[in-house]
Amino acid sequence: MRIGVDVGGTNTDAVLMEGSRVLAAAKSATTADVVGGIVASVTSVLADAKVEKTDVQSVMIGTTHFTNALIERRRLSRVGVIRIGYPATTSIPPLFGWPKALREQLGDHAVIVGGGYEYDGRLIAPLDEMAIANAARDFRSKAISSIAISSVFAPLNRNMEDRAQEIVLNEVPGADVSLSADFGRLGLLERENATAINASLVALAKHVIGAFGEALRSLQILAPFFISQNDGTLMTADYAVRHPALTFASGLTNSIRGAALLANLTNAVVVDVGGTTSDIGALQNGFPRESAMTTDIGGVRTNFRMPDLISLGIGGGSIVDVNAGATVGPRSVGFEISSRALVFGGDTLTATDLAVAGGLIDLGDRERVQHLDRKLVEAGLANIKSRVETAIDSIKLSADPVPVVLVGGGSILLPDHMAGASSVVRPRNYEVANAVGAAIAQAGGEVDRCYAYDDIGREAALDEARSLAIESAVAAGARRDTITITDIEEVALAYVPGRTTRLRVRAVGDMTFSPAPTGSGAGS
Repeated sequence: MRIGVDVGGTNTDAVLMEGSRVLAAAKSATTADVVGGIVASVTSVLADAKVEKTDVQSVMIGTTHFTNALIERRRLSRVGVIRIGYPATTSIPPLFGWPKALREQLGDHAVIVGGGYEYDGRLIAPLDEMAIANAARDFRSKAISSIAISSVFAPLNRNMEDRAQEIVLNEVPGADVSLSADFGRLGLLERENATAINASLVALAKHVIGAFGEALRSLQILAPFFISQNDGTLMTADYAVRHPALTFASGLTNSIRGAALLANLTNAVVVDVGGTTSDIGALQNGFPRESAMTTDIGGVRTNFRMPDLISLGIGGGSIVDVNAGATVGPRSVGFEISSRALVFGGDTLTATDLAVAGGLIDLGDRERVQHLDRKLVEAGLANIKSRVETAIDSIKLSADPVPVVLVGGGSILLPDHMAGASSVVRPRNYEVANAVGAAIAQAGGEVDRCYAYDDIGREAALDEARSLAIESAVAAGARRDTITITDIEEVALAYVPGRTTRLRVRAVGDMTFSPAPTGSGAGS
């Protein structure tokens, strides 16, 4: 048995699962200390299922804490950035294009030192170890202990980053060092940005993930726990402490994975409706379809693996503007819906009130919305339906109808028939699909490298990439005997000699029930 938990900004959801079967589910308000919400939800599911704590083999936790911290610009550490790439990469400095407020919060502490590799592994310049040592001493003098290191083509060869880390730790003992090779994707600037963001969050991660462990200890649950990452897989708690940025967008990813299980589908469009927003993503071969574009997080271009999604300002708490043709959202009452919505005795017309008045759901006091004009109700619900249908059509890869799965507590706003959908499925336990997705998540690894087929041959390159992806999955906590290759992407680089091809290979396997070694490349 295992427990899945999703710690959101408003609610903390939990499910107890045995195999693919949901034994119990619960929602509790998220507390400021994190611990209270987890304890309440987990206690509830154990009591409902009448299960002993010793029967729990593992706990999987998804969280939005780190995404929220970056967007809200809170509890971020100052960061020292070392780029290995002089003289080849001096035209664009580190942190270029960042929002001014965010750059100032992290501090403008960046250096470019000699070193780096070409796309084929050839040396650009020797590693300037003295410059790295001097930079580290400068960071120490400024009380900066969160340090991001990036090198040209580090996913191809991480040796210089590893050596730079050794030098930094020698000069700044106990420093929190983030390496760009652990984020795996090609593209120096985006990978460097991701690494700097991660470095700014490590101190917070120690606190938050430590709080998760504290919550489980207070419940006397001794099973290992894992953290959800944004590609639908898991990482060990120790690895997550060092790589908190890999949790970005894990909530939606968990919802999509949970929807796949609950609806028994491997290919579909998933609509996750919360209190404030609706997120629409594509389920492809049982996993969220990833975006092929660089991802903007808090105004910063990154290379994080993010699901391809469309977000709409529509949720159960969305405010209805009667003066704008019954337009719904984007403003929302959020977690105050239980006191501000009409059906709960409040004075604000919300999307939930429209759903109750329109007969989509029996919730609260229906008498409090009987006075609403029928045309207003119909117009508001039509506004919601039309915008979601447009998003569904946009996320599809063809014009053919596809199954649509509705999850999230706010999905009561949507009808059972929609344009572009071959069927509309609202599975049992739809309101806690995010926690279900966390509970069933696997461990994954990825490799993203360039190979010259004229030198190594295509089959040898594929074999090496597969092997590296499998080792990355093992390092992230996967059982070797369960690992499968789920995705291979080949992109020929026409402007590079030697039939050079970019290979991206992804491997996924079932989690071990004990923490695995967290070696280099895990989760990358």
